[in-house]
Parts: sequence; structure tokens; C-alpha cells
Amino acid sequence: MHDIIIIGAGVAGCACARELSRYTADILVLDKEEDVCCGTSKANSAIVHAGYDAAHGSLMARLNVEGSRRMPALAKELDFAYEQCGSLVVCLSDDDRPALQKLYENGLANGVEGLRIVERAELAAMEPNISDNAVAALWAPTGGIVCPFGLTYALAENAAKNGVQFQFDTKVTGVHPMAGGWAVETENGTLETRCLVNAAGVYADNFHNMADAAHPMKITARRGDYFLLDHTAGRHVRHTVFQLPGKYGKGVLVTPTVHGNLLVGPTAIDIDDKEATATTAAGLAEVREKSGLAVKDIPLRQTITSFAGLRAHEARHDFFIGEIAPGFIDCAAIESPGLSSAPAIGAMVADIVRDSLQLKENPHFDPTRKGILDPKTLSFDERAALIKQNPAYGQIICRCESVTEGEILDAIHRTPGARSLDGVKRRTRAGMGRCQAGFCSPRVMEILARELGVDQSEITKSGGASKIIVGTTKDSL
Repeated sequence: MHDIIIIGAGVAGCACARELSRYTADILVLDKEEDVCCGTSKANSAIVHAGYDAAHGSLMARLNVEGSRRMPALAKELDFAYEQCGSLVVCLSDDDRPALQKLYENGLANGVEGLRIVERAELAAMEPNISDNAVAALWAPTGGIVCPFGLTYALAENAAKNGVQFQFDTKVTGVHPMAGGWAVETENGTLETRCLVNAAGVYADNFHNMADAAHPMKITARRGDYFLLDHTAGRHVRHTVFQLPGKYGKGVLVTPTVHGNLLVGPTAIDIDDKEATATTAAGLAEVREKSGLAVKDIPLRQTITSFAGLRAHEARHDFFIGEIAPGFIDCAAIESPGLSSAPAIGAMVADIVRDSLQLKENPHFDPTRKGILDPKTLSFDERAALIKQNPAYGQIICRCESVTEGEILDAIHRTPGARSLDGVKRRTRAGMGRCQAGFCSPRVMEILARELGVDQSEITKSGGASKIIVGTTKDSL
């Protein structure tokens, strides 16, 4: 019997795993996909929200502000990309100033530091491409941007370093109480645990309702469509620019990314299918229409890809974290600002589990993790020395993002490591450039097959049935 099983290897589940690895316990993370970061965590705005938006007094507000405060130190500790670039909420009409003031006051009540309202002249100096209709904005210097993949992988790798086990391609089909804990039924057999953490994203309501049918939960998948623009558009804005909901509607955000791209979106469309992550023409048209309200001259012709992600929306619009039955801990309805809140979410869940199981501190816990080495960050002499020591760092595989074979090898051999094209892409950015893997996919497939000891026909884009090779030309003759 395991001490703790966590359902879900997204950013919340991995944050819980990392914080729980501070204690001596047998911990297992289960996910139905082939890797960590395959659900909501892989497709979002990559924003570290300052914390002024969530309703004062809510759990969401408290954990957002705490998570945002923890992020700079965590980024150094776990070596992932993070930038505190600050955010602006733009007011486009004098009629909407009372709403801007209300947002400012809510942020102060939540404990957000450094908030102030900037007027048109200062706003235009901060953002030269701000809309001509912008009259003022709420400035939050503690707002930031992060790599959602990098954060999630960093948490998972540090958890694994401290003894947490991960089991992928394992869909949980049911949970029920048993003597001394919980039985977790999966497509690969039944597992037993003293404590179960439900961090299953859009599916967390299923497991909540199995554990506490008397207090049902319903999570709605809320789809968000985005455009991702090339590096050449990356400095069109310097900060994350939100639109204040007003007479023009809610609007969409425009933000730089930590990798130098420009991200525009999202929509907010409630859907019934919890796997429907395809973009729609209507959704992208909405982003295209609304994006120019707060920021002018967005070069959308430099779009290199579009994508959609799902948020785990619950009608009460708050996080649900707590022990809802003996040994069953909810970490549910983690929608935006879930990414920002993840460090605090993990700490809160770990405290609950620690007290429930009376866990002892892990004397060997190591809080640090070193990310994948990027040779582009080295000086010429350092890079030359690295290539001399390991020639794989001199072999460019992805030309758009200048990703080397050495980085890809590192990504594959980590724990948990990449086993698919998307696993490599999210860890190294091989395939994330303007050609969107058009040139580098065959070489990445060759490396994956060689290092994993499988035939290239077994390599997938993202696990499951997403195989790239379905046959050979000679076989068809």
C-alpha cells in the first residue's frame, strides 16, 4: 500500500508531489497521459498573476498572492524561466474608471504590493503600442510571466529526485474507501493508498463525487483559443496587457513570453467535451477582433501557431482544497490563476496530508534542481569547451530555436523524461519555432528511437495512438 497517491500530473499535482517529498512517505503520481504537463498546464496564458482580480476573502485570492510571492525564489531554486515583467489592466473609457478603481481596491485588500493607477501619458511611455483609446491602467509590478512547461517539469523532476514515483498511461476509472485508506481502480489494475490527492484537472469533479456524493461538484471545461507569434513580434509589448472588462466586453490579453514570442488570447467558451482542445474559426476570429482594443498594430500575420487549452471552471469560481472524506484530499477546480497559485497550492495540500498521516520530515530532501543546459546562454569560449567535452552540443537539430542534440539527450534521460516529440518540444523547444517542427521532427524521432531502444514506428507525437509512422513505402508496394 502506498502512503499517498496523487491523481494528475499537471502543475497542481506536481506541486503537491514536490512539497510532499519534503516528508518521508511512499508517494505515487498517476496520469492517464504519457507525460507530465499534458492537460490544462500545457496550454494557458503562462501568466503569474499578481492577485488583484480574485474576490477578496476567497481561497483563490489568498493562494494567488502567496503563489506569486513564492515564484521568484522557486524559479531560482528549481531553475526554470520566469520574468517579473509586471502587468497592466487597461481602461478604455472614462466611464469604466469606477471599475478600475474597484479592481485596485480589491488588489490592496488581497495584499498585492506596489499597485497603482497610471494615467494616459505614463501608460503610453510604458507601452508605446497601447491603444489610442486607453485612458488609464492598473499597474501591478509583481505580475510576471513563466514557462508553464518549465515550471511543471521542474516540480516533477525535483519530486522524483526526492523519491516520488510517476506512473503514466494509467487512467483512473474509480476510487472507493477501504480499511485504512482508498482503493484506486485503474485500467492497469487496482492500487491501494492511505491517502488520495485529487488533482485531476477538468476530471476532478468525477473523483470528488465518488468520494462525497452528498456535496456534488460540477466542473465545466472552459476553452481558450490563442495565437502565438514569432520572435520578431516578441517586443510589441513589454508587459502583460489585460483589458478591463467594460462596455467593450471582457477582451483578451497580449503578453510577451519568457522565450521571446508574443501571445494573444484567450477566449472563454464553455464546452461539454473535456478533451476538445481544437481551435475553432469562431474562437480565433474573436481573439483577432478583441486583441486590438487595448494594443494597436498587433502583427498577427507573424502568427506561427494557434492552440486552445481547457480550464477547470466551477460555478462558484474558487479553488476547492481540503479533506472531504478521511484520507481523501481535494485539489479541485484549479482554473486561472492556478498556474500562479501552484507553489502555494502544493504547500497547502502538503500541510493537510502531513497532518492527516502524521508524516515526518525527509532528512534527505533536496530543494534544488538544475534545468536543461542551453548552450545559447554560454559565452563563445564556454560553448566551445562544452562542445569539445560533449560533441552532441555542437549538433544543431532544431534550426528555428537552435536546439542541440545534447539538449534533447538531456531531456530524454531525465526522470521523468521525454518519450515523444511533444515531450522533447516542451522541454527543449525543438519544434516550437516558426517552421513548427517541419524540419527537425525526423531527426528528433531518430534520437528518441535510438535512446529509448525502440523502432521509429513506435515514436508518437504525444503518446497513445498519435504515431507518426504508419507504414513504410516498400511495404505498400
